[in-house]
Amino acid sequence: MCGRLYVRGKFLGFQRGLRNQNPNTSLLKLEGVMTKDETKYYFGKRVAYIYKAKVARKVVGSDKKSRLRVLWGRITRSHGNSGVVRAKFAKNLPAEAMGSMCRVMLFPQRG
Repeated sequence: MCGRLYVRGKFLGFQRGLRNQNPNTSLLKLEGVMTKDETKYYFGKRVAYIYKAKVARKVVGSDKKSRLRVLWGRITRSHGNSGVVRAKFAKNLPAEAMGSMCRVMLFPQRG
């Protein structure tokens, strides 16, 4: 079976009010998702933010080194009516990541 493993999502910023922002919760705009009802499919899906670090680290289970790092998170709920979702990451995303792409994994399928 050959198919998509992830959907791209753009990191818009953090959940915020008029004066305060909450860096624990990130807002993601998913490609091809335009309504609040379409976001329900993605609740509970895992999100990966992949970035390159300055220093290479040894890869687990291999002798090679890599500069790639991953921050993992999970989609918790929708945000607004236009297909934006909220996600919580194990470590908060850095502010430099705003506008960059994340991967929303499709494989933990709900019944």
